[in-house]
Amino acid sequence: MELTHTRLLVNDYKNCFLFYRDVLGFEVSWGDETSLYGQFKVGNTHLGIFERKQMTDALGTIDYSSKSSCNRMALIFEVASVEDTYEKLKEKVEFITMPMEKVEWGMKVAHFRDPEGSLIEIYENI
Repeated sequence: MELTHTRLLVNDYKNCFLFYRDVLGFEVSWGDETSLYGQFKVGNTHLGIFERKQMTDALGTIDYSSKSSCNRMALIFEVASVEDTYEKLKEKVEFITMPMEKVEWGMKVAHFRDPEGSLIEIYENI
């Protein structure tokens, strides 16, 4: 696995996008203030921001409006094969989502949590 970026899950996507782009001056590597997902080049890694509702819809959870929601950030790992990684980990972690293609994202993904509840996504590009 390779950690490719950290993703912040936000309620006010547009203002957060503008904050990271205009206030902090991060270089945009994907998205804009209306795309609901944006990615910024920060040194040797990326910082992603994603509208919380989009992430919770993908996970099948319902409370995306509360700022105290447990889904405040996600660690994103690129893997060679989501299916193979799922098979290796399924006896060790409880997956929230099974491997699934998210065509609109251009990826196959699966999700689980670490022991403290942090959201982890494994993905491969499709």
